[in-house]
Amino acid sequence: MKDLMQLQLPLGGDIMTTVRLTTGGICSLAGMDLDSSEDCKVCVTESLLLLLHAGYARAAVRFFDGEDGLRIEIAGMGTAADAVSAPEDEISEALLGALAARVSFEKRERLTGVIIEF
Repeated sequence: MKDLMQLQLPLGGDIMTTVRLTTGGICSLAGMDLDSSEDCKVCVTESLLLLLHAGYARAAVRFFDGEDGLRIEIAGMGTAADAVSAPEDEISEALLGALAARVSFEKRERLTGVIIEF
């Protein structure tokens, strides 16, 4: 698996837009078509929102180009503050399951990371 890019970032609105644009560029480098690229951008954004709701202020995002396609690992960084339960979290998880080829959630007491494969 070839490591394409790693990002460490604060979770906030302006940064989410930048990560979406970066994800689109990575998808292009990986040879994904436009529809798959859009699905991937949605999945990355939803994963970051899930970590934000789990109480994380920062996240690490790693993009890999593997034999089976693009793999993205998204993890909360540092200590999570109090979680904010959002009703849309279930929708986010359902979207991830519907759009990605494979998705897994790393949870201890709360969500700590998401692995997405296309």
